[in-house]
Amino acid sequence: MKTAALLISLSMLLFGGDILEKIDRNLTPTSAQMYKKLINIEPDGSKKEFLMFQAKKDKDKMLSLFLSPESEKGRSTLRLGDNMWLYIPNVGRPIRITSMQSVVGGVFNNADIMRLDFSTEYSVTAQEDKESYIALDLKAKNETVSYDRLLMQVDKKSLTPIQIECYTSTQMLIKTLYYKELKDFGDKIIRPSVIETLSPMYKGYKSIMIYGKITPKDFADEAFTLDAMEKASDLRR
Repeated sequence: MKTAALLISLSMLLFGGDILEKIDRNLTPTSAQMYKKLINIEPDGSKKEFLMFQAKKDKDKMLSLFLSPESEKGRSTLRLGDNMWLYIPNVGRPIRITSMQSVVGGVFNNADIMRLDFSTEYSVTAQEDKESYIALDLKAKNETVSYDRLLMQVDKKSLTPIQIECYTSTQMLIKTLYYKELKDFGDKIIRPSVIETLSPMYKGYKSIMIYGKITPKDFADEAFTLDAMEKASDLRR
């Protein structure tokens, strides 16, 4: 009986890892370039918008470049695994930042903006087939991940997230991410183009992430180094 239970549990974990890999690839190619807009909305209705270019390589590298507003233009952020840096032209050298901080303010943190593959950071601990979606319970692989636990609802047809609840290790809800407006980006990439987030910690505030373009593209490893951050704009050529 114990052996059978162990095999069933192992089978579920293996299948869970497989579905997480499929979700990752449906959201973003292994290596790609993206354009996205971030919108922070305050309780009084005022908005602040940011336009960004992002380059992603493999499962552990991402570089972001701010294109607007003018006050942020030329800034770049680099993520290598759990490590993150911010480059400000006037400062002239990269500054260490953390996943829970936000270089743009609002409800999205740096980990949300520079998200790596879910399968890189999380393991599936439970999976349940609901009537209209698949429910996944995800546990962080280590303590450096920004959220200890994710409760993810996955659309059965597109195999992309519908909603993700993000929790701390003490089971406190930090925020909820809502994936909306399925879009065909070409190159067989069909995924939600809008992500909205609300947080009980930021009542009245809302942040929105809108994907404009996602294109498969290979980049050299040298593009994802501290020395290359000041030349991030070269990746758009």
